[in-house]
Order: sequence, then C-alpha cells, then structure tokens
Amino acid sequence: MNSKRILGTLLIAIVGSLIGIGIYSRFDHGKTIIVQKGPSAPIQNTGLNSPTYSAPDFRLAAEKSVHAVVHVKVVSQVKQLGYDSPMDYFFGNPRTFNREMTGFGSGVIIDQEGHIVTNNHVIDGSNSIEVTLNDGRILKAEVVGRDPQTDIAVIKIKADNLQSLAFGNSNDLQVGDWVLAVGNPFNLTSTVTAGIVSAKGRWELDILSKDGRTPNQLRGQGQNPRGQTLNQPKSGIESFIQTDAAVNPGNSGGALVNLNGELIGINTAIASQTGSYTGYSFAIPATIARKAVSDIIEFGEVKRVIIGIQGGTVVPETVEKENLKVNKGVYVLDITLDGGAQKAGLKSGDVIVALDGVKINSMGELQEQLAPHRPGEKVMVTVNRKGDEKDFEITLKTATGESKTVGASEFWAYLGADLEKVSDKDLEKLNINGGVRVTKIHEGKFKSAGIPEGFVITNINRAEVNDVQDVKAIIERITGGVFIEGVGTDGKNDYYFRK
Repeated sequence: MNSKRILGTLLIAIVGSLIGIGIYSRFDHGKTIIVQKGPSAPIQNTGLNSPTYSAPDFRLAAEKSVHAVVHVKVVSQVKQLGYDSPMDYFFGNPRTFNREMTGFGSGVIIDQEGHIVTNNHVIDGSNSIEVTLNDGRILKAEVVGRDPQTDIAVIKIKADNLQSLAFGNSNDLQVGDWVLAVGNPFNLTSTVTAGIVSAKGRWELDILSKDGRTPNQLRGQGQNPRGQTLNQPKSGIESFIQTDAAVNPGNSGGALVNLNGELIGINTAIASQTGSYTGYSFAIPATIARKAVSDIIEFGEVKRVIIGIQGGTVVPETVEKENLKVNKGVYVLDITLDGGAQKAGLKSGDVIVALDGVKINSMGELQEQLAPHRPGEKVMVTVNRKGDEKDFEITLKTATGESKTVGASEFWAYLGADLEKVSDKDLEKLNINGGVRVTKIHEGKFKSAGIPEGFVITNINRAEVNDVQDVKAIIERITGGVFIEGVGTDGKNDYYFRK
C-alpha cells in the first residue's frame, strides 16, 4: 500500500517537472546568457534610497542668515483727496488730507557698524524707518543713500552685538545650485525658503521701469506705504539671478544665500499674475549690490562706468542680417566718440563675447560684469570680429548721460542741433512728462525748419521724446515728413514741420 502511494507521488512529481520544463522552454526560448570576462562596473543607484546620495543641508546657511536679516517697517505721509462729511461729498469740494501709511520689507545687516542693505523701492518716500532684529530689538534707522538704477538702498542702525552676512561671489553661481531666500513675507519674520538657480543674467524684464507692470507681471515685492506692490524706478540696470525659491510681498531687500551662508543676492521681485509667488523670483546679484553699497557708503552715490558702446544682445535676426560668426554676445552697433572702446580700437560690428575672461552672452551680463568697476579702471574685452577673437584693454569712463557716437556724429551734423535732456525741475515747471531742449542751432535741418534755441521737443510724429537718443531713433525710422511738437521759450505749445 505504501509502495503504491510512493509510486503515485513520484509519478505526479515527474509529470509536474515535465510540465514546468515545457512552460519554461515555451517562454524563454532563444535567450542566451552572456558571461563577461574581467571586472565589471557596479551598477550605481543614484536615487534617494542610494547609500551614496547626500541630501543638501540647509541648516548652516539658515542659521547664519536668519540672524542677519531684519524686518523693515516704513511709515510715510501721503496726500489724498477727501471730504469732511457726506454733505460735502454731494455739495462741497474735496480737500487734501495727509494720511499716514505703513509698508514692510526686509534688509540684510552687512557689517558691525549697522549698515543694512535693502531695496530702494522698500524705503522710497519714507518719513521714518523702523528695523526689527531677529532677537526682537526694535530700532530706528536712517537712510545713508539709495540708487534707483540698481534698486539698492543702504540704511543704518545703532546697536551692539549685530550678526552680519558677508557678500559672496555671485559669478561662482551655476544654474542648478541650491540657494535660500531669507526675509519677512506677508509680515512674517525670519522666513526661509529653498530653491535652485533657474537662470542667470535675466534682463529686459522691465522690473525697474516707471510704468511697472509688464505682460508677465514682474513686480517688486516690497510693500509700499500705500499697501500696494511697488513699481520700480525707470532706467534700471538689470541682470537678475532667477530662482524658484518662494518669494512674496515683504521679501524685498532680503537675502539670497548659498549653502555656505554667503550673501549672493538681494531678493527684489517675482513673476506673478496675482502679486503672490507663482514660480519664479529674481534677485540682484552680489556683484552689482556690493559695488552699489560700497559706493553709497563711501561717496553717497554710485559711481557708474561705461565702456563706450551702443549695442544689444545678439539675436538670430542679427546673426543672419550681419552674417555674424557667433550667436551669443553683445553686438556693437555704434561707438561713443572719445570713449574707452573707441580709443582701444573696437569697431561697429564687433561682438563682445567676454570681459576679463568671463563669458558674455547678453547685455545684462555685460552690465553685471561692469557694475563692480569704478572710473579709471581697466578691463580686458574679448570681441569676435568676423570670426576672429581679439582682446582689447579698455579704460572705463564715468557714465555721464547721453554721449554722441561715431555714427551719430554725422546725424547730428545733418540736423544741426545740440540737445540736452530736460531736468525734472523744468519738466514740473513746464507741466510735461518728458522732453529734450535745443541748446544750440547750427546749419542743418532744424535751422531750415525754423526751430529756435531753447525750444523743448516733446513729440516727433506723435512719438514721445524723453531723452536725446529718442530723437535719433525716431527720426531714423521716418520715411516722410517730420512733425515736431513741443514747448517754446514763452511756455506755449508749438510745432514745426520739415519734409
């Protein structure tokens, strides 16, 4: 009986094995196992569970920066029209009221003397400034100086035992590097957010523009005394670090730091349709901020330099039209008369591709590399000239406003006029938004049109004129007659026409 059971069990086992072999052969037919001779490279697991993976540690940078970042409260007086009573609203006349408004932002202590760097738009128009330190101390601050073009301002407090942040080198930043944004968003003190560098050298964002909002709603994120997101001053120097670290209203003037806790940027604005953070924020690089702060403390203003060119970022249209041999850099459209570039030997048509060995891909990057320098210093500019790279040593000069260019000199001789930008005081006096004054008339088109010296040009063919270069740019686009509007020496509106 046992023998029969054993035999049956054995038979079942044999049949099961045959079936298994058949199934294996059916589905694994044709596969070959290759044996590799010699040592093979181990398979590396680079995922989060890998024993070799090391997550970024933000604790050191956060600890160093939160104690140096302060809360900035700004109080100002604004004038508003209003009524004393409901009856005045319907039957009376409005009168002017002085109203106290409060705004908030952030700042960064940069030395033991109590100097704090923040954004100009945070403290612009302030009557009083109050700073709250991370340890709870509340102190009055005074304005040392400000620079609308870089949106940098310096304020100062008197206090002991201050913790400060040292400037780092923003040129060392690479896209993909981790950074921390430290500030006081929504009036919440000592807030730290993390992100990566998304891009460098962002410019033409119109963050520093008078009319403020652009199609993608780039906004300065200090909250002004009117409780609104501030628009920035005109004619700004823009070369921003773009990050995805969360920045919100109140973060303006706060610190952007690397993992070593070094100050590598001043948080300034966000890209937003709503006024709150939706993905990208922008910071002024340390290379620009440090120079602006140093000049403000030492001179009370920023000493700005130029190399003496007019040009712009190389774009595909320029490459094709001018038959350029490079597709990145700054195209030199014209050379300033008696400027550093002309004396060094640069020519119209050159493409600037590096400055002191640092690659230049855009006008924003060129501005960023020039920003740390002062008048009289020398820089080495590398240009691509018809496919050949050449180095030129350029002595930097002070930026003094409008300058005539080599190509423009013939244009101004053709017009026969010397022009200057109208001062803010005269603009207010004449009740106009912008314009240029004719300071001298020579032989040329202006004289034949009857335009007198002292005439202020406000519009040419209905296009607004705000500075001298606008005149050249507008007239060069015109193919027919030139219709010039403005204000005469008697203060009355007048116009001239020249075919």
